[in-house]
Amino acid sequence: QVLSDEEKRKQYDAYGEEGLKDGHQSSHGDIFSHFFGDFGFMFGGNPRQQDRNIPRGSDIIVDLEVTLEEVYSGNFVEVVRNKPVARQAPGKRKCNCRQEMRTTQLGPGRFQMTQEVVCDECPNVKLVNEERTLEVEIEPGVRDGMEYPFIGEGEPHVDGEPGDLRFRIKVLKHPVFERRGDDLYTNVTISLVEALTGFEMGIAHLDGHKVHIARDKITKPGAKLWKKGEGLPNFDNNNIKGSLIITFDVEFPKEQLTNEQREG
Repeated sequence: QVLSDEEKRKQYDAYGEEGLKDGHQSSHGDIFSHFFGDFGFMFGGNPRQQDRNIPRGSDIIVDLEVTLEEVYSGNFVEVVRNKPVARQAPGKRKCNCRQEMRTTQLGPGRFQMTQEVVCDECPNVKLVNEERTLEVEIEPGVRDGMEYPFIGEGEPHVDGEPGDLRFRIKVLKHPVFERRGDDLYTNVTISLVEALTGFEMGIAHLDGHKVHIARDKITKPGAKLWKKGEGLPNFDNNNIKGSLIITFDVEFPKEQLTNEQREG
């Protein structure tokens, strides 16, 4: 069956039967991992993913507040971070401590196995705070809750690698527009006369440009108007934009109309 399938035959020729156990999706890394353990990073893998024995510092997650204007147009935000950095200090310290089994002979044919903590001696280090400026790119159309990782900018670990710093996007509420996916919603109040006779106006958008609206028909309270392409840019394809949905509220006169107003 294998030899009759061209793809499987290539897999078999290259890796033998082991290469077929996970189907023809197996990769070079899978085969190396099978024979040599988790040393895939020697063959181009990611050492942070492959070597699970290296201790890591904690990851830090920071909420990064962005405005709807920044979501619409994009922006670069500079964040100042006070980061503890390991610096060499005088003296030695115990490091890489681990549990090892030690066998002791108690007599002829009698042995006892005990666990002992064994440590190495490493150069001493101390943590010193350093101020660093990180630049975060707010991409147009970024979604609430998305994360921007900075590898190695998290908490340090004196015996291993530092953790990561991740900025989590938190889009602030806007006083005029409400975001729903890539669409923007807003309410516009018009007078009763405008609702009956029509109107023409411009709405200031997030980047300052005016969205032109004109109606010569009766506009009922709660009526909606769609303006395609005036929403937020799509995160995956900025050339695609959502819609702007405008809901009209009609303001009725607060007092009785005069005879002239009634006639008008």
